[in-house]
Amino acid sequence: MCPGMNQRFHIGTVHLVGAGPGDPDLLTLRAARLVMHAKLIVHDGLIDPAVLELARPGTRMISVAKRRAHHTMPQDEINALLVREALAGHDVVRLKGGDPFVFGRGGEEAEACRAAGVPVEIVPGISAAMGAAAAAQIPLTHREGASVVSFVAGQCKGLTEQDWAGLAGKGRTLVIYMGVKTAPQIAEKLMADGLAPDVPLAVVENAARPEMRVLRAPLAGLPDLVEREKVKSPALIIIGEVTAREDSALARVALETVA
Repeated sequence: MCPGMNQRFHIGTVHLVGAGPGDPDLLTLRAARLVMHAKLIVHDGLIDPAVLELARPGTRMISVAKRRAHHTMPQDEINALLVREALAGHDVVRLKGGDPFVFGRGGEEAEACRAAGVPVEIVPGISAAMGAAAAAQIPLTHREGASVVSFVAGQCKGLTEQDWAGLAGKGRTLVIYMGVKTAPQIAEKLMADGLAPDVPLAVVENAARPEMRVLRAPLAGLPDLVEREKVKSPALIIIGEVTAREDSALARVALETVA
């Protein structure tokens, strides 16, 4: 066997890593170790710079940032990039905000890798919903407030045709990802489905980061809140009585209140 042949035919591993809501202190130990020892990191645009700063000097960084209506790299190309780098013998740390399997398209990337014979490791992270709720001190469930939690995406195609019946209301908490741009449609849809206009909600922007904001309003005031406060991603919308509980520290402080 010629010297170096094993290296030539080595296939790298793609690590799909959840980077949590932003604060590097909220990375799992496994995620932090992978970032610190990585030679190649493929990351989303919303990964906090503080997380990327954990990487050692010389680490190759590839941004595949996505914004609404503008994708630096379409998902199919991201899949192909991961496969190509792994087949070239490179271990890839694929960093995703929150958890890779919660609205992170981690399933699609894992499927593409497995189809190409590329080993995949999934490293779960604190989901954006869990991180945002914890940072804002909003309990997603509460014995006196909610026993059901639902997660939905607010910018999927055919939003108005989706069936959200029963996802929000008494005893339920609804967490909406990627809902900033479609806030008017979301409010209209939920009220048309019977949700009361005065149901309380919170918008958590830049959760678990120094610039975090917690903005509060009734459901009917969501569109005005988002427009007036110029809310930008990353932001989650949490709808339900848990956002207004008297035992919530941030509810008492009321960082922002909309009548």
